[in-house]
Amino acid sequence: MQNFRKNTSKKSLIYGRNPLIEALHSDKPIDRILMYHSIVGESIGEIIKLAKEKHIPIIRVPQEKLNTLVKGNHQGIVAYTAVVDYVPLQDLISQLYDEGKEPKLLLLDGITDVRNTGAVIRSAVCCGIDAIIFSEKNSAPIHEDMVKTSAGALMKIIFCREKSMKSILDTLSSNGVKIFSSSLNAEKSLLAIDFKQPYCIVMGAEDRGVSRETLEACDETFFIPMVGNFDSLNVSVAAGIICFEAMKQKM
Repeated sequence: MQNFRKNTSKKSLIYGRNPLIEALHSDKPIDRILMYHSIVGESIGEIIKLAKEKHIPIIRVPQEKLNTLVKGNHQGIVAYTAVVDYVPLQDLISQLYDEGKEPKLLLLDGITDVRNTGAVIRSAVCCGIDAIIFSEKNSAPIHEDMVKTSAGALMKIIFCREKSMKSILDTLSSNGVKIFSSSLNAEKSLLAIDFKQPYCIVMGAEDRGVSRETLEACDETFFIPMVGNFDSLNVSVAAGIICFEAMKQKM
């Protein structure tokens, strides 16, 4: 059985076409690739193909952006090696079930603020969440600043990065993992949600919340009970409250 290790790697840059191709053919984890928006060539086609196969985001940027990152000849392409190692979601869920554990997962839907993401991860680790899940798009890049804002918690949890929210939701549902999300329009209280089963909590960005498509895929939605005349919490605070309630039910 595969043992998924926690994260201990540090980020560095890979630049130049051939070095990046070699890295993509190896097991070296790559977080994202920055590519000059007008770049062309056979080797670029190979890089794009390999990146798609490994679900590595490619971001088109102006030449000036690359010049600020690398002083040498970057050949129009720079890649960030990953601060964390990503685990396929299906592999993680299968291993948890094989070990007799019920998955306890947290899905980030469009949270792009690094500080909020770091704080959410910190709460997740403290409350025993098994893994953080997010899609390639609409998520904050994981780098050293996030390690700091999470107070090092980022190095103590597993991460799953999948191609799309749809593929994530389909994988969760097909494996019997219940999907829960907070919603201002929900009629059920957080305190009435049953977390004594395999679950995934969805957290959305503060400005937009959880997307409509994701809410429609949830098994249940809930509201966080509050006394004050206010209906909104910082996403990291909300995540802490929800994860604590889930942990309390498992204790």
